[in-house]
Amino acid sequence: MHMDRVLIKNAKIVNEGSIFEGDVLIENEYIVEIGENISAKSSTTKVIDAEGNYLLPGVIDDQVHFREPGLTHKGDIASESKAAVAGGITSFIEQPNTVPNAVTQEILEQKYEIASQASYANYSFMMGATNDNIDEVLATDPKNVAGIKIFLGSSTGNMLVDNEATLEKIFSSTKMLIAVHCEDEQTIADNLEKYTAEYGSDVPVQVHHLIRSAEACYISSSKAIALAKKTGARLHVFHLSTAREMELLTNKIPIEEKQITAEVCIHHLWFTNEDYDKKGNLIKWNPAVKTAADQAALWDALNDGRIDVIATDHAPHTLEEKKRPYLEAPSGGPLVQHALVAMFEKFHQGKITIEKIVEKMAHNPAKIFKIEKRGFIKPGYYADLVIINAGLPWSVKKENILAKCGWSPFHGFTFKSRVTHTLVNGKLVYTNFKVKDVRCGKRLSFNR
Repeated sequence: MHMDRVLIKNAKIVNEGSIFEGDVLIENEYIVEIGENISAKSSTTKVIDAEGNYLLPGVIDDQVHFREPGLTHKGDIASESKAAVAGGITSFIEQPNTVPNAVTQEILEQKYEIASQASYANYSFMMGATNDNIDEVLATDPKNVAGIKIFLGSSTGNMLVDNEATLEKIFSSTKMLIAVHCEDEQTIADNLEKYTAEYGSDVPVQVHHLIRSAEACYISSSKAIALAKKTGARLHVFHLSTAREMELLTNKIPIEEKQITAEVCIHHLWFTNEDYDKKGNLIKWNPAVKTAADQAALWDALNDGRIDVIATDHAPHTLEEKKRPYLEAPSGGPLVQHALVAMFEKFHQGKITIEKIVEKMAHNPAKIFKIEKRGFIKPGYYADLVIINAGLPWSVKKENILAKCGWSPFHGFTFKSRVTHTLVNGKLVYTNFKVKDVRCGKRLSFNR
């Protein structure tokens, strides 16, 4: 059998809370040896000299919207996974609000079929819940699907689950991880009415965080968490954005024992409502980017272990769609290509350590979803790896943005750190601004 070997030399290896200098030997898809002065074994071994740069496990992004099928003018699995590997994301979990919504096993499997041909990164797709598809939801295979996604706030198509009995039935009938988007519809509708009475159709984006308010978030997330405690469901709360919600979370037990885990997204850690003046609809997200005080609370909770995961909620729209008036402009934006370097920027600012970035972006997603053999730099694990030079600045320009939508909320920003190499399943897929046409992403599998 032909053996593909790659040897990464002289890296600062970041894994499980420590950083150590060393080499990593890869055979075919797997890491086989970690140590010092490992020899190349044969003349055909590809040697990558990391030159003292950081070697991280590939990032696992537990929440993306790659828009295929049905909304492919905004993005598709090929284009967005390409942007992901350029940003050091080697595995993604994609959400069901594509068109048609992934709310039957058949539609769900069609997405896996597309990804098996198109994806540069490893992939999983969540099953979507509606008010009336409980049988389909319960037919989901826990070994090869990441989880169930429930929108408790509105989304594309028929995906708002607002029937309390249905919700309780899902929560009490499955052991699978249930991920939720928490915003209270009634609160948002009331706020919207108030601001349209004041501004007419010309509501400014500056009030987005007052319409989709902190209260709307708290009402919904506190309800979901109470229901999870009552039913014993395994709950993962997506994209938390407010200070008040932090009181609903704990760091008193190890992550492996948590029945309720939580995620924060890059944009809520980076932008505040003060940025609406400059960025407008480009930073219109649901849940909304809130205040500086909310952001400070998110950082505290992230660092002390109440929040477990950093993700992107990558959700591209065309610039033309974003340029519509506030009330008509869709929420969401592209983030996968810049997420890891954005967190390294925060490392430079003293907000987070590199070890903690790896914990929240690789180790913890692997633990929470029980992903097989990924998320760590260990022998026997898949060689999903990223080399990052923490002192090699580059600027985000139109010509280096890989998302199909062609824009970024970071446009014009100069990052201090650069991803220099990305490996997926032992294959070099990205190096120095070039994605190779190597699509070796695999379907994620789960130990459960």
